[in-house]
Amino acid sequence: MLQKHRIGFNNDLYLKEQTAAILERVNRFHHKLYLEFGGKILYDYHASRVLPGFDPNVKMRLLQILRDKIDVILCIDSGAIERKKLRADFGITYDADVLKTIDDFREWNIDITAVVITRYQNQIPAKAFKNKLELRGIKVYLHYPTMGYPSDVDLIVSDTGYGANEYIETTRPIVIVTGPGPGSGKLATCLCNLYHDYRKGIKAGYAKFETFPIWDLPVDHPVNIAYEAATVDLDDRVLPDNHHYNAYNIKTVNY
Repeated sequence: MLQKHRIGFNNDLYLKEQTAAILERVNRFHHKLYLEFGGKILYDYHASRVLPGFDPNVKMRLLQILRDKIDVILCIDSGAIERKKLRADFGITYDADVLKTIDDFREWNIDITAVVITRYQNQIPAKAFKNKLELRGIKVYLHYPTMGYPSDVDLIVSDTGYGANEYIETTRPIVIVTGPGPGSGKLATCLCNLYHDYRKGIKAGYAKFETFPIWDLPVDHPVNIAYEAATVDLDDRVLPDNHHYNAYNIKTVNY
């Protein structure tokens, strides 16, 4: 007698609950939320190794559901362009990955609102990449290194800090902010726009979308252990988030 296979990961339930959670979060912030995506939106085979049955493209399916409510901003560090930094998984440079991401999103009928070249310091390769994007009809913004970062908070959160970078125009309530890898300037891009929004009286919010670790599962939960095992080369370790506990008296984890 054949045994019925158990579902390791329910993608339909994931889409339903994530959609509801994102819409609930944006409603907390006067209908403007900057949602930074950590990790891969497409081809997330790392997540599918940790969660059997996880669709590597389920996060893109999530964005398709929200398509009429999202703008998408791609960030890339100017230094990564200059150094020809490579993505380890695909073996392509970060700037090539940005072009690939634009094409991939279009295949899913989602347009990129803008590309932000972060920590820009007039590097010739970054200028050339900006021109290449603009020839393709992509809006490009240049963000410069933030003065006083990371220790001088008064300078950072001022018109000469976050306020010195150009405001990225968006029209929809959810702004997806992503990039080819860590250090692309996603968080700083969100914070710069948040600063401008607050100056305009718009009480926008920020959240980070991470697949792992799962914050409200214990450190020793099998899923978080599997996450550690799958990223052993990165030396990621799941630990109790004492800062969150001290602030809210709620036990969570971080890495």
